[in-house]
Amino acid sequence: MTRACLPPHADVTPPSFAAPAGACDCHAHVFGPYAEFPLDEDRSYTPPENGAERFIQHLDRLGLSRGVLVTASAQGDDNRNVVAALRAYPDRLRAVAVVRAGIGDAELDALTEAGVRGARFNLYKHEGKAVYRNGVGLADFEALAPRLKERGWHAQIWVHAPDLPELSSTLLKPGIDLVVDHMGRMNTARGVEDAGFRYLCELMRAGRAWAKISGADRNTASGPPYADITPFAQALLRANPQQVVWGTDWPHINYYEAAKVPDDGALLNLLGEWLADENARRQVLVDNPARLYGFSG
Repeated sequence: MTRACLPPHADVTPPSFAAPAGACDCHAHVFGPYAEFPLDEDRSYTPPENGAERFIQHLDRLGLSRGVLVTASAQGDDNRNVVAALRAYPDRLRAVAVVRAGIGDAELDALTEAGVRGARFNLYKHEGKAVYRNGVGLADFEALAPRLKERGWHAQIWVHAPDLPELSSTLLKPGIDLVVDHMGRMNTARGVEDAGFRYLCELMRAGRAWAKISGADRNTASGPPYADITPFAQALLRANPQQVVWGTDWPHINYYEAAKVPDDGALLNLLGEWLADENARRQVLVDNPARLYGFSG
C-alpha cells in the first residue's frame, strides 16, 4: 500500500539574498506526466505530478539558474522523465539516475550524453531495514562503479552516516567520487560528535567524499527554522567547503500534512545564514556544482 504525498508550496518566503549567477539547486525530483511516464508499481509513496516546467518555475522563484534532478525510488530505474527534462532544458539541468548492474554500455552512454552525471544508490536503513522500496543497493554499486568512473560519473549514496564506517571499504575501493545525500541523514539528537558523522567529515577533509547540505527538514528534531541542523551543516562546510553542494529536495515527497511541507525560500535563507560571505555562497552554489555536474559557462 502506498500513501499519496502533498504538493509543494505554491508560494515561498522571498529569498533574503540574491543568488549568484549560475546558482544551482542540486537535489530535486520530477514526476510525470503519468500518462507518459508512470510510476513503478512497487513503490513506497505516490507523489503528485510535478514535471520539468514546474521545477523550472521553482528555480526561477528562488533566483536560481540551474538544477540537478535525481530519479526517485517511486520511479524504480525508469529515468525517462528525467531524461526528457534534461533534453527540454539542456543548459539548466543535469541529473543523477538510478541504474542497475545489467544496464548496457550504449544506454549508459546515452544517459551521459543527455546530461546524467551520477548514479544513486540507496543504502539507507532504519533498524537494519530498508526505508524505501525499489532502491539500488551495494551489489549493484560494486558491479557498476568501474563503468561509471570511466564515464566521469559519481556515486550518490543515500545512507545513514553511522553506517558509513562499516560500508567504507566497499564504497572507497573503486576510487569513484562519492556524494553523501542529506548530510548523512543525521538525526540531530545523535549530535555532531556521532562517530559516523565524524567519519563523514574525515572523508571530506581527505577529499574522498562530498556532502549535500540538504534535507534540513528531514533531519531536524525541532522543526522550522531548523536551528538544530546548523551545527551539522557548519561541520561539513568546515571539513571541506570545496566538496559541498546544496539542494532543496523539491517537491518534498513523503509529506502528508500541509503544515509540515517545507518552504523552499526558508531553506534557501537558511543556507544564507550558514554562508554569510558572498564568496562562500558562490563556491557552494556555483563553483562546486559546476565541477561535480559538468555545468559550463
